[in-house]
Amino acid sequence: LRHSKESIRKISSFYSSFGNKKLHEITAWGLEKHRTERLKSGITASTMNRELDTLRAALNKAVQWGILKSNPMASVKRSKVDSAAPIRYLLPDEDKRLRAALDARETKRRENREKFNQWRRERGYKEFSTFGAFTDHLTPIVLLALNTGLRRGELFNLKWTDINFVGRILTVVGKTAKSSQTRHIPLNDEAFEVLQKWYKQRKDSELVFPNHDGKRMGSIKTAWERLLKDAKIENFRFHDCRHDFASKLVMSG
Repeated sequence: LRHSKESIRKISSFYSSFGNKKLHEITAWGLEKHRTERLKSGITASTMNRELDTLRAALNKAVQWGILKSNPMASVKRSKVDSAAPIRYLLPDEDKRLRAALDARETKRRENREKFNQWRRERGYKEFSTFGAFTDHLTPIVLLALNTGLRRGELFNLKWTDINFVGRILTVVGKTAKSSQTRHIPLNDEAFEVLQKWYKQRKDSELVFPNHDGKRMGSIKTAWERLLKDAKIENFRFHDCRHDFASKLVMSG
């Protein structure tokens, strides 16, 4: 089967439980057990439902091709999800604290780089290059999320060819989007300025936010949680940046 990177990521969560099993050995009981373990690990019911839906589609295709007589997931129901759960967005003071924490992090990283280079300079060692507009990916990725509403995976998949600097439009390509639909997002002043500055630093990469090996980034969880701690912000997931963006659009009419 041909899958998008997002679908492959979802399917991969089942490898630990079913990677060594043949298709006919996958049972509804085994899937329920896997779901229970995944939910205990901390993922949300919505995430689990998306993973189950992806596997269900793959197994349905196996049935269509005659590889399986029936889909073992036929009796596996989706987890109940609270569709009226409260939407989390940043209060004005939280927004200020988050941005202040980003600025403080940038300042501290620059100071540490200068101290390290001073140590190397005194000993005749080659110095590390100075930072550009940003010391790493965290500040631009957070500011872009707050100003565009992009999902984490969409940010990780974003390529420079998806950015139209002349028209100030960012394109989320359908094959990398959760909805599988291409959409075009106008860039406001802050998002446009952030991308311009970041492009000068990372234009040698195909991806806008590559990892240290130049490949697709996998997670910013550690840096994000540390940032929230510094900003004294609680119960705010990275995905809530998308909610914050939507709430600001609503409030501005």
